[in-house]
Amino acid sequence: MTTTAQKRAAFRQLHQSGCFVLPNPWDIGSARMLQHLGFKALASTSSGFAWSIGRADNQVACDDVLAHLTALCAATDLPVNADFESGFADDPDGVAANVTRAVATGIAGLSIENATGDKARPLYDDALGVARIQAARAAIDATGEDVLLVARCEGFLWGERDLSKTAARLEAFADAGADCLYAPGVSTEAEITTLVQAVAPKPLNVLTVQPTTMTVANLAALGVRRISVGGALARAAWGGFLTAAREIAEQGTFTALAGAAKGAELNGVFGGSSNVLCRAHGPAAWVSKVAHDKNKQELFFGGAH
Repeated sequence: MTTTAQKRAAFRQLHQSGCFVLPNPWDIGSARMLQHLGFKALASTSSGFAWSIGRADNQVACDDVLAHLTALCAATDLPVNADFESGFADDPDGVAANVTRAVATGIAGLSIENATGDKARPLYDDALGVARIQAARAAIDATGEDVLLVARCEGFLWGERDLSKTAARLEAFADAGADCLYAPGVSTEAEITTLVQAVAPKPLNVLTVQPTTMTVANLAALGVRRISVGGALARAAWGGFLTAAREIAEQGTFTALAGAAKGAELNGVFGGSSNVLCRAHGPAAWVSKVAHDKNKQELFFGGAH
């Protein structure tokens, strides 16, 4: 296995020039498949992981996310960027404490959002938002580890589609120590170009979660350094599952299974990988994981927490 230090060095190098795609696995299998397909780095997805354990997005505890990140990092030779939501704390000290714990999982990067989770007050006040990024930066630096910090401005996702405010926040986050900036929901060429220029020379991440005519080459030409897909791959997988399962349940037919992946192909990729968790953490960790997952099979994701 590639060492954690090597993963972190490779991840930082990817941000120095060019443009790369950072796909988002939701479990060990999807992480290993994305590595097999030739991607250079991965990012976790809060929504994809939540759905995989029968929860709704943003209803997963910090301890569960840390265990998930540890498993992902142990399962792949690729660097992993953590979707660390809002840091699982409001105050900067709480963010710092949780970031310190996240670094210990083996991640190469970590993102912090400025979303509160409160619909009445969806974004943190600007001063607090900056203080939270400063705290995350200080926490990473205190570990002595080379973990890349990503700062996210969630305004576009919460209906505040003011590009000048978003640009100003990202600039402030960059000044506070963020290595990479990210504004999910920004999608037009004009918006993207504005933000690329605003945060330069630091890299900008663009999120693509819907079908689009925009290509990797197009985004690279605009100056985008990295592209992620959030929970879109997980939704695509769930879409195939639901199409086939609904056909069986509602019509009693099985035609949708024609699009299923071949077992031989999956076995060929995953052959010899079943003991990854045991090798990384010992047999007890695998037993614990199985018992943990068995208890997480709630039917209605929205009320599972």
